[in-house]
Amino acid sequence: MKLIRSAFLIVAYSCLAIACSEAPTPKPKSFPRIEFPALSYKNVQVSSCNYSFDLADFAILRNDPYPSGDECWYNIHYPKFNATLHLSYRKINNRDDLFKVINDSREMVYKHVMRADEIIENYISKPQIHGIFYEIEGGTATNAQFFVTDSTSHFLRGSLYFNQATDADSIQPVLQFLKRDMLHVISTLGWN
Repeated sequence: MKLIRSAFLIVAYSCLAIACSEAPTPKPKSFPRIEFPALSYKNVQVSSCNYSFDLADFAILRNDPYPSGDECWYNIHYPKFNATLHLSYRKINNRDDLFKVINDSREMVYKHVMRADEIIENYISKPQIHGIFYEIEGGTATNAQFFVTDSTSHFLRGSLYFNQATDADSIQPVLQFLKRDMLHVISTLGWN
């Protein structure tokens, strides 16, 4: 019995020594696969706010629960990506009013300058629509914002937020997908 036990221990220790002597092989770096929904849109009239745009079928438009004063606030929810595009519309009464809301919008973007690696301003200039699309790179709360106006009576601001803390590299494919959707909203925007 002692002989069998000793032989078993020798075999077990030998197997353990052989198994532990090999260098570990690291797993290759991988990322989760993200399935993006098919792009299909329907036109949405936000009649109470005097504008319309194409809304993606995978997105949900809802009233913002905390509207402010004379602004008309809506949210576009992206449930699959746990993100929200906050939209705020404002009727412009005069040139001073326009300059004030443009300045306010710019200040909201540049509040992120301390945490941002870079803020890229992409100018938008189309008939009836002028503005800036901001790409905010780095560890900021928002990675994309925009404002558009017809320069006389309409102003729309949008800001994209993810509903959880994110790492810039892991969220990058989703962020690029949602930026394209934001640009589609801008390109299909119509004032009523």
